[in-house]
Amino acid sequence: MLIGAVKGGDVYGTFPTLALGGPDDANNCGVLIPTTSIDQYGATMAKWFGVSPAAIPQVFPNLANFPVTDVGFMG
Repeated sequence: MLIGAVKGGDVYGTFPTLALGGPDDANNCGVLIPTTSIDQYGATMAKWFGVSPAAIPQVFPNLANFPVTDVGFMG
């Protein structure tokens, strides 16, 4: 099976608003909430490495908390 390469040159997720008390500030002290989880990146790579879709939620149990499981950086 031939698998595509990494799709480089793009930014994945949403860049946070860098403002105290802004929409991405968790506690009005500059603690930013990320928009893309490490679980989403890991699941994307695991899928590329051949982990079955049924096993992905077992490997990344927090993935259910996010709307997208594959952020699309693997070909």
